[in-house]
Amino acid sequence: MVVKKTQKKESEYTAKDIFVLEGLEPVRKRPAMYIGSTGPEGLHHLIWEVIDNGIDECLAGYANEIAVSLLPGNRVQSQDNGRGIPVDIHPHTKKSALETVMTTLHAGAKFGGKAYQVSGGLHGVGVSVVCALSSWMRAEVCRDGLKYFQEYEKGKPKSKIKQIGKCKQTGTTVIFEPDEEIFKETKFDLKKVLNHLRQQAYLTKGVRVTVADEREKDKQKYTFYFEGGLYSYVKHLVRGIAVRNPNIYYGIGEKNDIIVEAAFQYTEEYECYEESFANNIWTQEGGTHLTGFRTALTRTFNDYARKNNLLKESDENLSGEDIREGLTAVISVKIKEPQFEGQTKAKLGSPEAKVAVEAVVLETLTDFLERNPVDAKAIIEKCSLAQKARKAARAAKETILRKGILDGLSLPGKLADCISRKPEESEIFIVEGESAGGSGKQARDRKFQAILPLRGKILNVERSRLDKILESKEIKTLIVALGTAIAEDFNLEKLRYHRIILTLDADVDGSHIRTLLLTLFYRYFKPIIEAGYLYIAQPPLYKIQVGKQIEYAYTEEDKNEIVVSLKKNNKTNPFIQRYKGLGEMNSQELWDTTMNPENRVLLRIFVKDVRESDRIFDTLMGDEVLPRKKFIQAHAKAARNIDI
Repeated sequence: MVVKKTQKKESEYTAKDIFVLEGLEPVRKRPAMYIGSTGPEGLHHLIWEVIDNGIDECLAGYANEIAVSLLPGNRVQSQDNGRGIPVDIHPHTKKSALETVMTTLHAGAKFGGKAYQVSGGLHGVGVSVVCALSSWMRAEVCRDGLKYFQEYEKGKPKSKIKQIGKCKQTGTTVIFEPDEEIFKETKFDLKKVLNHLRQQAYLTKGVRVTVADEREKDKQKYTFYFEGGLYSYVKHLVRGIAVRNPNIYYGIGEKNDIIVEAAFQYTEEYECYEESFANNIWTQEGGTHLTGFRTALTRTFNDYARKNNLLKESDENLSGEDIREGLTAVISVKIKEPQFEGQTKAKLGSPEAKVAVEAVVLETLTDFLERNPVDAKAIIEKCSLAQKARKAARAAKETILRKGILDGLSLPGKLADCISRKPEESEIFIVEGESAGGSGKQARDRKFQAILPLRGKILNVERSRLDKILESKEIKTLIVALGTAIAEDFNLEKLRYHRIILTLDADVDGSHIRTLLLTLFYRYFKPIIEAGYLYIAQPPLYKIQVGKQIEYAYTEEDKNEIVVSLKKNNKTNPFIQRYKGLGEMNSQELWDTTMNPENRVLLRIFVKDVRESDRIFDTLMGDEVLPRKKFIQAHAKAARNIDI
């Protein structure tokens, strides 16, 4: 629950509230220990740490506005209208409290006193870590009618704190520039910043959050403000997707001084999407609060289904897996002393959070189901259908396994396997059709390259449950060839190849098959993508020849440049061949352009934004036509190399 800034609480917040544990120097030596990495994620983590201080003021009820600006020179400014960091002399360090907070590790008001009852920045290292990893930082504080500032370089103050005038408001402004000695890339991603700040606005209802991008002449500004909290967030997450229950569940309550907020809605999709937060910190790996939510969900739905005869006495209880199919949920807890795993706070370990979430969700969800029987029945029916599909899929998998055992776990006959049995040096090319398969088998290096031809377009797994997927002959062939099994039986350690290369024709059909395969891997073999083992081959679009001189072009731009160059050097028009399919290449051409590790171009597949990836697959491959139509209309002008 957020208290408006006007509702002041009686609470001390002076220099004595700043508790000092140790110095700052280790941060520059091992930055990854504090921000996760020195890559893009770690770079943006600097912004999150600075923003957390403003969020804490909002959670305490002393601020209701946060503004973030991306400035020229890769600088970032964060501003809040909270109380302002204290500037009086700290009794332990004999320095100003502002300098103590900015330049001392584990120094902050979150370790003791009454300044913060709830805080995301538990470890107190946030803003000091940002200071240490910035080539330059400036802090400005408005407090008691006066304005102060201090500047820092690489974690050290350039001078003592100075008073620079008067101000009517209160608050803290921090401007920092990431150190290029620490970060290879210091350019901030506006989309990533917007997503995070939008998320924070949903989690802190009633707080206005603005983001300004002032790096270019065409400046942009965005404002987020949500009164609905997690209710509004779930509504945002399921936009454009067909929903199962019209009414969004929203519950809020307090148990043992822990504030619990949760919301969910079911969609007609098969995937589950859950986000969990502790003191506004996104716990990507979940934790005890998510466990409590799942337990409450499973227990409440089974109790309701039994009580209202939606499950027969002979029926099994719905499992957690059944209940989470198609679920989009957000869980948030506000807890005084959360126990996180690591500074990046990826997982909540506080056992009391599980008890609190379970109690609040049990009570509020039971009430929701009683007040919305139509929604309750629709959800139970979906969960029951998921249960039947799970049993059918289990039977299908057992049949496949039994058949595999009877066949001596033989590999598919169409697979031309490699000689090597070391996954780290083996690769498999997945191609479409016997023609491309034949060319690939002749072109490959048998020592480490395998070829698996598939017939036509595989099943669209976005519209099918696992039992139907396992009936697909082509998908079963692929599962056996990879060796990993599928779904809950998936085992990445059994993967037979560490380079899985989708090698399709450069036409519309090839693009469609590639998308179908990407959907399969994303939904059922995601650990392969996360490990960096999935690639897309880039066969050339054109063969350009003058006499015995042959060049290959992989894009239209390549073709134009090569043609101009060949005309200039040979004074004659070159012969241009547009490849429609891999089967048009002879084995030597296929080896030279697409399969030879010395010459080929491969695109590695990785997931940058899980939620956005989910949305793209839902839009492009799901049952709903309208979102797909809108997507095509919006991106039609960006399409290239479309065959007519």
